Amino acid sequence: MNAHDIDYTLHGDDMQFVEIELDPQESVIAEAGGMMMMEDGIEMETIFGDGASTGKGFLSKLVGAGKRLLTGESLFMTVFTNNGTDKRRVAFAAPYPGKIIPVDLSELGSKIICQKDSFLCAAKGVSVGIDFQRKLGTGFFGGEGFIMQKLEGDGLAFLHAGGTIYKRELQPGEKLRIDTGCLVAMTKEVNYDIEYVGKIKTAFFGGEGLFFATLSGPGTVWVQSLPFSRLADRIIASAPSSGGRSVGEGSILGGIGDLLNGDD
Repeated sequence: MNAHDIDYTLHGDDMQFVEIELDPQESVIAEAGGMMMMEDGIEMETIFGDGASTGKGFLSKLVGAGKRLLTGESLFMTVFTNNGTDKRRVAFAAPYPGKIIPVDLSELGSKIICQKDSFLCAAKGVSVGIDFQRKLGTGFFGGEGFIMQKLEGDGLAFLHAGGTIYKRELQPGEKLRIDTGCLVAMTKEVNYDIEYVGKIKTAFFGGEGLFFATLSGPGTVWVQSLPFSRLADRIIASAPSSGGRSVGEGSILGGIGDLLNGDD
């Protein structure tokens, strides 16, 4: 195997973290800021580009880093290596409520395509790059759907998504329409495009966007029930600074609490 053969344990339910067990000299790569805790003997190193850039020339690393910039990610990633003589553990936490999805790339054709912000960590040797969709319209109307991340290799990778995760196996020719923000990942065989809703009235008054993702099988698709952008919109809309109102549901204080807080 090119990627390191790591072991892992998932902890928690709605706010999960993944604990990865590393043998001596095994490594795992992760986005900056994802580490939760690590045992003594594990060392951190910042690398330029993606996790497969070790051993390549500076130009190759620069190209890899430039691709990461297009997805809105940092130029750098962090490698955690067990430099001790015994097994050691390092843990990575989910950034918001949802689920961590372990994927074995060796069982998925050595490549999956995922949302640019869903990658959490992976065995060293897994390449994190970008995947351009074939149709330009996908870029103009699909938002994050045009430039998606691709994970390539033969090791374990871990994705994170919000709410409940639904895994769907698409048969050849079977189509599935998904809100663009709800798409988490798909295998490389799945054909992906952006489709117009068809009726302006439906888009504006139905509460949905003008476009959604159309996925055609065969292949595997992962869908999230609560995209972070949707959660953030609700929080911002309810914030007092944005005109929202804090309501003490079920509280005996009710309006008295508002008076104590200085609200009219």
